[in-house]
Parts: sequence; structure tokens; C-alpha cells
Amino acid sequence: MRLSRYFLPVLKENPSEAQIVSHRLMLRAGMIKQASAGIYSWLPLGFKVLRKLENIIHEEQARAGHIAIQMPIIQSADLWRESGRYDDYGQEMLRMKDRHDRDMLFTPTAEELVTDIFRGHVSSYKDLPLTLYQIQWKFRDEIRPRFGVMRGREFYMKDGYNFDLTKEDALHAYNRHLVTYLRTYERMGLQAIPMRADSGPIGGDNTHEFLVLADTGESEVFYDSAVTDLTFGDRQIDYDSREQCQAILEEFTSKYARTDETHDEALFNQVPEERRRVARGIEVGQIFYFGTKYSEAMGATVQGPDGKPTPVHMGSHGIGVSRLIGAIIEASHDDKGIIWPEGVTPFHCGIVNLKQGDDEADAACDKLYGALTALGLEPLYDDRNERAGGKFATMDLIGLPWRITVGPRGLKNGVVELTCRRTGESEELSPEAAVTKVAEIYEQIA
Repeated sequence: MRLSRYFLPVLKENPSEAQIVSHRLMLRAGMIKQASAGIYSWLPLGFKVLRKLENIIHEEQARAGHIAIQMPIIQSADLWRESGRYDDYGQEMLRMKDRHDRDMLFTPTAEELVTDIFRGHVSSYKDLPLTLYQIQWKFRDEIRPRFGVMRGREFYMKDGYNFDLTKEDALHAYNRHLVTYLRTYERMGLQAIPMRADSGPIGGDNTHEFLVLADTGESEVFYDSAVTDLTFGDRQIDYDSREQCQAILEEFTSKYARTDETHDEALFNQVPEERRRVARGIEVGQIFYFGTKYSEAMGATVQGPDGKPTPVHMGSHGIGVSRLIGAIIEASHDDKGIIWPEGVTPFHCGIVNLKQGDDEADAACDKLYGALTALGLEPLYDDRNERAGGKFATMDLIGLPWRITVGPRGLKNGVVELTCRRTGESEELSPEAAVTKVAEIYEQIA
């Protein structure tokens, strides 16, 4: 993409309404625009990142054998009355009536809807296990929406639902989801720590939240610092292996890590004092096992091996996709702007032409642009007739991990400058070598 043809409405000044870094930088970088309280339009740059996160989630869900569907954002209240949650959910649920005076609601979560799909089409234990998921817009009518996409009313969410014959099978699905989430977050450049949490209105006894440590987090968290040394890496996992998935759950959850709702001071005090940490965290996902809570209430049964109807065991598993963008920025920025991890950057590399209109500089930039594009990379070429300082400020603000700077002086020596956004370090390379190095960086994270 050439910046002269792109829609990137950056702001020079900090918006007065933005209270935290991610909200401020998303507005300044032209990623979002507020439509009303807690509801945002996603502009091209923000939308590209949203799609990058979504693609990673789809890839990791497919790797684990989970199946994507798409459910409506408007549900019938009758399903929620069946489960008993319609009157219990509270004012966060946006309720409405259609023209036929039927009670409807804007989806805050979809346990009832997916259970209705399951009971209408699955009747035998031979069709289990089954995990269905979607990535869809949700709405919760927060009383005080704030912090931009971190605590909005409308949000984009991956929500998955497993259906299993026994509790043991469903707990394997729980463990499998924990593994997929660890892989997903690491691919996004995040360390998201699974912490014992409260189940809230979804219910169930087994639940972990995934939290990214950040000063602006809404949750107080207590943890053993040893959990921050754990990484999933590129290990290969057989998702059908109960032993492997259980071992990873134990590896990542055996150290103390809890949110304030489930914090146990006596257990925490058993952690060596030098490793006890109290901080704040941003929730970016949660997994639940809730047994037969919904299947019994809504008649979601299968014919078991003994020929008798058996209510299925279920769990639900969510990732806040739009919220993740705010969490990534909170964890990865400096005083100049965003610093995108390579796995989620909207463009792989920026190209800055220091002297637009100079024949040699223009030709060199065009050649770099073509070479990167031919390798399947997406460069953002700043071909505007602007001063160099303004171009650098824009690139720093929007946070592309790598920048190639082209100017007449360097070209006379046969070099361009390749700069790493995270470290600020630059090196002079031939244009061909700069392209090769950028391509190799992204090959390593593919």
C-alpha cells in the first residue's frame, strides 16, 4: 500500500478523552473512531490488525480440530428462559422486542444458541467429541464503558463450545483449549498467564482466565514470578493425547497465579517471598468447564453406549479479539507510539522516501516495494510529499516493526537504512540485502 492512497487519519495531539495508552495510541494512529460510548468504528489500520488476530485464532483452532461456525448476533429470549439465565443476567444484556412483540436480545455470549444447534442435529455419542466455535460481535451494556476497546460495550470475540459424553472427555477439551490459547497468545507476541478465576454468570467450577500483565489492567492479580519464565515455544502437540495436554496444563497452572476473586492468602504465603508478586492484569481470554448445566436445562442429550439418553458435558472458551489489540499495545509501546510484534503487524515493513520526486530515490523505493510484495509481504510505502521528520513520526506512531529509509545520499553509496522499531538500531545494507533480511525475519515466525 502507498500511503498517499491509504486512509490513515493520524492525530498529532493526544485525545482528551483517552485515559490509557492503548486508547490514546489507537485514536492517534487512526485505528478506531468512537461512534458512541463504548462503540467504535474500525478504520483500515485497526481493521487489518483485527483480521491478523482473527487469522491466528482460526489457524490454532483448526490445528486442534475445532470447527468454525457463525451464529447470529440477535437471539431469541426464549432460549435464555430455557436455561434460566434470562432474568439472572442483569442489565448488561441489551434486550429488545421485534415488530411481532417477541423478546429478543443482542448476544453477550452464546451458550444457549449453540446448545440449541447441537440438540437439533446430534443424537448419538458416536458423533462426539465435538467443538464448535465462532468469531463474532457481542454486546454487553457496560454501565461505564471506558479505556477504549479494553472495556467497550460492543466487542469482537472468539467463543468456542465443546460437547462431550463424560466429564473426563470434557476436561480433556478444557486442557486442549488451554494449549491452543497458549500457542495463540505467543504467536501474537504476548505472554498471557492462565490464572484461577471466578466463573461469573456463565457458571461452572473449573475456569482459568488468561491475563496480560499491565499497569492499566482492571484486575488485581497475585502470582509466583516463576510463571513468567514459562514459554510454549514451537513444541509439537498431539491434541488427541490426554497425557500431553494434561501435562501442559499442569506445567502452566501448578505455580500460584490467581485473580483477586479467587486469591487465597494462605496459599500465596507458601510461595517463596522473593517470588511473590502483586500486579494488575488485562483479561484477554477465559476457559470454562460447566458440566451439564445447559444440556440438562435445554434437553441436549445423546444416546449413550447403553442406549439411554445422556446429557452432554460442556464447556465454553473465549478470546476477546478486539480487546487483545489494546492489550498488545499496553504491553508493547514507547513514548513515540505503538510497537507491533511481527506476528500481528498491519504491514510488515515501512518504506520512507526521504526525497520524494527525486528520480533515483523514487525508482529505488518502487523497486523495494515491488521486491517485498513479490515475496508475499505487505509494505507501507510513505510516498507523500512531506518532510522527513513527519514521515518518521508517522512510522513510529503506527509501530511497524521494520523501516527501510531511502535517500539520495545513501543511494550514492549503494545502501539504504534498515531500522528496527523495537530497539531503534539501524544498519546500512544494499537494497537487495535489506529485502532479504526482512523476508528472513518473517519466515522465522511463519
